Amino acid sequence: MTDIEYLKKYLPEDKMEEGIQKLEKGIPVQYIVGNVDFYGNIFEVNENVLIPRFETEELVDKTINYINEYFDKKVKIVDIGTGSGCIAITLQKVLDTEVDAVDISSEALEVAKRNNLNNKTKVNFIKGNLLDNLKDKYDVLISNPPYIEYDDPEVMDIVKNNEPHLALYADNKGLACYEEILKNANKYLNKKSLIAFEIGYKQASSIKEIISKYFKDSIVKVEKDLQNRDRFIFIFNK
Repeated sequence: MTDIEYLKKYLPEDKMEEGIQKLEKGIPVQYIVGNVDFYGNIFEVNENVLIPRFETEELVDKTINYINEYFDKKVKIVDIGTGSGCIAITLQKVLDTEVDAVDISSEALEVAKRNNLNNKTKVNFIKGNLLDNLKDKYDVLISNPPYIEYDDPEVMDIVKNNEPHLALYADNKGLACYEEILKNANKYLNKKSLIAFEIGYKQASSIKEIISKYFKDSIVKVEKDLQNRDRFIFIFNK
């Protein structure tokens, strides 16, 4: 579907001219319309949250399959860096289980809470930086953290100029959030647990090195996205 077709599908006719003008100024069509379809559900998006990608749908789908294979009980899940809430809300809806979701941005959490209400789900939202304000133990930790290097030339202008940099960029060549999460994750995970990450497609070997520091006895799987690029890492702890 082209951006114009997307506008025609979702915008009322009296808003079309304004919508086209915004499109010509380089504003993402999802922000103009104000929502996006993710895993079959509608999520509000605005400039305070990242626009959910197809790859993140894949992360959710793979994680659901692994949860169903790996656990024989209802799991407790935490989503780190929830943004619009699309991961947490989808998991809560599909698995009907307890889900906490964390974000450092108050503005993002407001969007996520509205999405929680609109999708009739029961996610518990926590304001905090990564794992800082967690109190419980979890069976599953899932995250699509900021992972882009600050001077990455591959980032398109439409992304760089519109989406929140807090949700895009990270220090240490984009690896800082993975290191911080993995360094502290054991305190918040049950012995048998699963960690699921979306990653930058060139980062798999670097993240595996970080994993080996903190989870050396775990089973680690790197999986590809539909473009055949390394995009997901799953860590199985027994």
